[in-house]
Amino acid sequence: MRPIGIIFTFLLLLGNSTKASAPHTVDFPYGQGGENIATLLHRKADSLFVERSYAKAVKEFNKLLAYPEIEQAPVLKKMAVSQAALGNNVEAAKYVEKYLLQDFKPAILSDTNFDNVRNTEAFKAIVQKYVPKFNFWSFLYLYVALIGFYIAAIIHFNKKIEVTAKILISSFIFIHSFFILHIFVNLTNNHYKYPHTYATSTCFSFLYGPLLYFYFKRIAQEYKFKSRDLLHLAPTLLFLVYVFPIYIMSGEEKLKLLLDRVTSGRSVLDITIIVLKLSSLAIYGFFIRKIYLQTRQNRGLTKENRIWQKNIFRIHVMYVFCYAAYGILLSNNITSGFLYHMQVISMASMVMYVGYSANVQPNVFSGLYHFNDALFFKYEKSGLTDSLSKELGEKLIHLFDTEKIYKESDINLEMVAKRLDTTRHNASQVINEHFNMNFHELVNKYRIREAKDILNSDKKKNLNIIDIAYEVGYNNKVTFNKAFKKDTSLTPSEYQKTSVKTPA
Repeated sequence: MRPIGIIFTFLLLLGNSTKASAPHTVDFPYGQGGENIATLLHRKADSLFVERSYAKAVKEFNKLLAYPEIEQAPVLKKMAVSQAALGNNVEAAKYVEKYLLQDFKPAILSDTNFDNVRNTEAFKAIVQKYVPKFNFWSFLYLYVALIGFYIAAIIHFNKKIEVTAKILISSFIFIHSFFILHIFVNLTNNHYKYPHTYATSTCFSFLYGPLLYFYFKRIAQEYKFKSRDLLHLAPTLLFLVYVFPIYIMSGEEKLKLLLDRVTSGRSVLDITIIVLKLSSLAIYGFFIRKIYLQTRQNRGLTKENRIWQKNIFRIHVMYVFCYAAYGILLSNNITSGFLYHMQVISMASMVMYVGYSANVQPNVFSGLYHFNDALFFKYEKSGLTDSLSKELGEKLIHLFDTEKIYKESDINLEMVAKRLDTTRHNASQVINEHFNMNFHELVNKYRIREAKDILNSDKKKNLNIIDIAYEVGYNNKVTFNKAFKKDTSLTPSEYQKTSVKTPA
């Protein structure tokens, strides 16, 4: 009997074991042939979804998302549709966004399955975030950008503007316009549609300051470029080396970068670039201010030129402050509001002001070079005859050699024209024809020659440089020093030490 008892006990235990496994079979009624749990879950969830048992389907889809081998995008899409059918607008919007981040197809947002949640705030927010849109701000940005490109082209091809000056200022306006256009693309969500626009204007981040700085040096000090000035391009070149791998990415890779930023926000690197650009703008703004303060009393510049430089400098300062506010907002992932738009408004102000000046008073772009009429005009319509030109030339020589009018600190072309009893245009033409230089260069030539005579006759070499500057017509020592060094390659102090004493 014992063997029979043992066999009976074994069969009883086996029966209990079979019953214990029965619930597992009920959970996966569709699973046969050794399919894995994820596949069984997927079949069950899809079946519930087709049967419109959305509440149960959501639970099964949630379980399914825990399996990494399952493609998540289709599951997230069905989750979103299920939540919408259940009237859960917040959850529907959440899963729609998760789907878009996995498989960016914004067409899903117009799916009829979302009609019952389409007008909810949560769903509208997703539409605003990813679907191309157009509003007042985007229209303004596009308008200013296109106008800016037009202005840059007009300035660049204007033969009446000094060559180097127009290249610098037109490039400055071009990159402003390009930056504004880039913001337009981002603001309208078109960067998702055209991912190759990603970071296209970022490469110009460190050019704004140098371009404006050298433009000021050129028009206010007649600065001639040196090879060492190329060092100002170093930050831009280094940055280009850094971002080059991004520029050669495929559209899909760039889109992934854009979508990753939605979830992760601005990276430390993004904030670092903003800080570096702000530092560049502020540093060059400081140098531009120094040039402006040094030259605003320069009588060689017209009143219009001084006003032009002052306004350009002020707009640049406004942009620096607005960009600082913009950086703070971006670091906190705030991309809307009036303060956010202020930095573009300041850029637009720069573009529009330059455009206005190009139309109304294009001569201001050349600064001191404005008087170099040989560059701009051929005098085809001039009424100046050869005999009158010769007569005016002799009078001009008398004014400078005998009357020494160059010593008058407020001398300008209008004053000389009045003394010659002719027009400003004729006076400029006479200077160009008889001296082969512009008015400003002529005044400097006489003043520096006089200063050298004074220094050469200073046997004790103890005259104050500032006294000499005032004596020959300059208003300040800085302008005198620069003009003197340009002529002699030495400062007045250096020349004073090395000058040859003339006999008494």
